[in-house]
Amino acid sequence: MDNRRAPLIAGVVIVVLAILMVLLLVLPKSHQVSEAQSKLDDTRRQGQVLESRKQALEDAKAQAPQARKTIEEVNRRIPPVADEPGLILLLQNAAIDAGIDLVSLSPANPAFDASSNLSTIDVSVSATGTYFDVTEFMYQIETLPRAALVTNISLSPGSGSAPSGVPLLTLTATIRTYTSDTSAGPGSQPGPTGGST
Repeated sequence: MDNRRAPLIAGVVIVVLAILMVLLLVLPKSHQVSEAQSKLDDTRRQGQVLESRKQALEDAKAQAPQARKTIEEVNRRIPPVADEPGLILLLQNAAIDAGIDLVSLSPANPAFDASSNLSTIDVSVSATGTYFDVTEFMYQIETLPRAALVTNISLSPGSGSAPSGVPLLTLTATIRTYTSDTSAGPGSQPGPTGGST
């Protein structure tokens, strides 16, 4: 009878050993494989993110020369200092080029503009000239090497006429210029921020 049970017991032992081998050897390896697959997927996702960042940086590097030119142009048109003497000279040269006679040219104190984070300098201009001289002066203002905006203009008949017989006009205008110095000198808003304690 023991001989008949021996194959049955051997079969049960083999099945139990097979189950133990599956539990002890295969399942942990299966778990390690799924963890490794998850890490691989995470690494691939990170690789895609890094690849897109690399592409963005390469695009920025390729566009850097144009960006530098734009920054230089903005810095030239909106200088880092008020430079009121240079501004007055620019406006006087524009008036001379246009052929108008300046009566007065008076810049106001710089004022901080919170919406643009720049300081603005309004310049009041009074001049006389023909209609064509005035339009040329407005063109000269538009094409100054420094950013300028005519915020107010008034024309009225002037006294007399030009040597050509064309009647003269009296021009009164306000021209706004800009500086990136947010505390551009005494009298500015919010005022000087550096220097003495």
